[in-house]
Amino acid sequence: MPSSKFEQRKFVSVDPSKCTGCGICEYACTIEKNETISNPIHSRIRVVRMTPLFNFALACRFCEDAKCVKACPEKALVQSEKTGILMVKEKQCKGCDWCVQACEHGAIAIHSDTGKAVACDLCEGEPKCVEFCPEEALEMVATDEEADERFNNALEKLPAQVERLTNIVKSKDWKPLLAEAEERSLKVNEKLEALNKKVADKKQK
Repeated sequence: MPSSKFEQRKFVSVDPSKCTGCGICEYACTIEKNETISNPIHSRIRVVRMTPLFNFALACRFCEDAKCVKACPEKALVQSEKTGILMVKEKQCKGCDWCVQACEHGAIAIHSDTGKAVACDLCEGEPKCVEFCPEEALEMVATDEEADERFNNALEKLPAQVERLTNIVKSKDWKPLLAEAEERSLKVNEKLEALNKKVADKKQK
């Protein structure tokens, strides 16, 4: 495994073959960051919905050669020497979005309310997006190679998935799809209930 200059580097990676695009990771993120409204546009992880068969989520990889850090004209972005996690100096950040343009992974954004750059900070080592993903499509990895392998494996599975869906539609045998949909709905409902409890507990504190 390639060595990293950040000895404790880990980041959230997605398996697109499992991701359904439900967006619960986005809501979990905003709730954890104490947003007044659970608006996915404020999330530090973002879901990209390509097709019913291919969806994925993007989060900061804490790159060793972080182009966002180099691009910032205000020197408002710095990285932890141990983990590579991005830290935003809010007083210096002007919201110019040069960092957004420089990022190759689409993983940094400008908060629509504060006008400051935001990126994943791993929730102090226990990312809530990973915890609440109903399909267990998110996990922590240590290298770009691991993340890219999961993505490429999902791409290789696409033709078989398309063929399976085509055969189901042609035969009009909806039972397998309905069974899968019901199973996913139950998983989503379970995670939503857990998130709602988390919100209620926060309000009581």
